[in-house]
This record gives sequence, C-alpha cells and structure tokens, in this order.
Amino acid sequence: MARGANQKLKLPLLERILLQETDEEHPMTVQELIAALEARGVGAERKSIYDDMEALRQLDVDVQSRKGKSPGWFVGARTFELAELKLLVDAVQSCKFITRKKSDALIAKLETLASRHEARQLQRQVYVDRRVKTMNESVYYNIDKLHAAISGAHAVTFKYFEYNVRKEKVFRREGRRYQVSPYGLLWDNENYYLAGFDHQHAELRHYRVDKMAELAVTCLPRQGDGTCENFDIASYAQKHFGMFSGREGQVTLRCRKGLVGVVLDRFGQDVMLVPDGEEHFSATVRAVVSPQFLGWVFGLGDGVAVTGPDWAVAALEEQMEAVGRQYR
Repeated sequence: MARGANQKLKLPLLERILLQETDEEHPMTVQELIAALEARGVGAERKSIYDDMEALRQLDVDVQSRKGKSPGWFVGARTFELAELKLLVDAVQSCKFITRKKSDALIAKLETLASRHEARQLQRQVYVDRRVKTMNESVYYNIDKLHAAISGAHAVTFKYFEYNVRKEKVFRREGRRYQVSPYGLLWDNENYYLAGFDHQHAELRHYRVDKMAELAVTCLPRQGDGTCENFDIASYAQKHFGMFSGREGQVTLRCRKGLVGVVLDRFGQDVMLVPDGEEHFSATVRAVVSPQFLGWVFGLGDGVAVTGPDWAVAALEEQMEAVGRQYR
C-alpha cells in the first residue's frame, strides 16, 4: 500500500494499534505511532496524532498520555479489566461442559480484549484435579438453540443418549426423538440441564444438554403451561440434588449447630432454623428425596438426621439397608 493512501483508515487503524500494542506499562511515543501507521501504508504528521487522540477520546476510547521516564500514549480503562479477563479465562478453562477445542477458541477471543502484552498473562493452564471435558462438541451450540427456543416459547426435539462401556452412544427410546417444551436452563454439578415439559409423559422433566443429539427448534408452540405454571428454575435446581429424580416433599432435618452454614449453602437463606436443644437445630426444607439427596445426608454422618415425614425416613432406611447388603 502506497504511503499516504487510504487516509480514511487512519483513525480506526490508530485505535487498533493502541488497543493491541499499549497498556499502562507499555505506552507508545508519537514517533512510534507514526511508524506503526506508516508500516500499514498510512502517512501521519506529529500534529495530526494529537488531533486524532482527541477524536478517539470523543469516541469514548480512554486514551491517556504520560510524560517522564516512560513517556507515550496508551489505552487506560477497557471494557474488561485484566483481573476480570483472568477470571473469565479460569472459568472457561475449568468448565466441564465446554470441550477442550472450544475452550482454546474462547480463550483466544478473550485475549483480544487485552493488549498483546497483557494477553500473555492470560495464556495459562488452570489446574483442576483430573478435569474431565465433555466429548460432545455440539453442547456449545445446543445451549444457544435452547435459549432461542425458550425466548420464542417454541418446543424442541432431540435424540437422547448414554455411553456404553465402549464409549459409544446408545440412544434412549430406540433412537426416537424426544419432544419437549423448554422452560429453563440450569447449571448444576458442572453440567448444563434443560428443564421442560415432556410431551410424551405430560410432565416436567430435565435432561443433560451434553447428552442431546440432533437438537432442533420447532415451530410448535410451547406446551405444559398448566403443569409448569409459575415455574421457578432456581427453586427447581435447589430441590433436585445432582438433578436426580425422586419423591418431592417437605423434609425435616435435625442438625448439629456447626452445620448451619452447610444447610444455608444448600437450601438458601430463607430456610427457617428452629433451635432444638443446646447443640442442635431443626430445618424443614422442600427437597426431592433421591439417592443423591440421601447421599448428601450420609456424607454429613451423625451431624444430620431425617426426622420426617415417615416416607422420607423409610427411604433413608431402605437406602442404608441396600448399601449394607453390598458388603455382607
């Protein structure tokens, strides 16, 4: 490109150079900026650079200048601070439902939001013990489709599968498509789930998004408004431990006082805690009594006891008996 050509590109090129090459620790002098523009085929004079900087400020680019030992121009505040980008990179790197390939692509895009100098600090490997990444590349796009279906109040269809011991997909319902009216997406235990009205069984169910195949958004209007009236995705997630199904009801727990934080973390700040003697308290919570819920109770040892209702106590006793039989 000849010197002086494409002067209309000067301002956007200057903005790109500043965003890519500068930060508070790495300013560029006026002469360096002129040289960078000329390397891209755009001529510039010293005085015009100052005018351009003022124009960029009017366009809400935080262009700053510094004098002294390391003089020059640089971009100060950006859409994301470096600490925020590090947090996002860590979240993407450690997220189970995003494949390794997609994680690398997302992190590369996040790096473009910082200067090339700061981007080096984002090129790090977050260690998560024995982190397992999903094998289903389509989950990333399935989430986008499901959000669109929820927003448009349309039903979706998909095939649902499990893996066999040879790590092969085995489709449920002999490969027949599920038809579901989506009501909400939730992230539980590092997996994405769709909560929706299953047309075949006429009830609210949930499905792992990474186990969906050939997902399609239909033109059919969403069903189940009567069944799913006043659906609250947060309440649904709170009641389903690990998204396992079971009988739902009000369950009373008798807990040691040292477990107040554990109970509040699990069931939320609205749970009523009633003193029960000097060392215990009782809490009545709404939960789905599933093997996962009972496992949570087991995990707290003698610190928690299920005291009601009778069917919940019976379920706990049956689970204990079943586990005991495994080792007899």
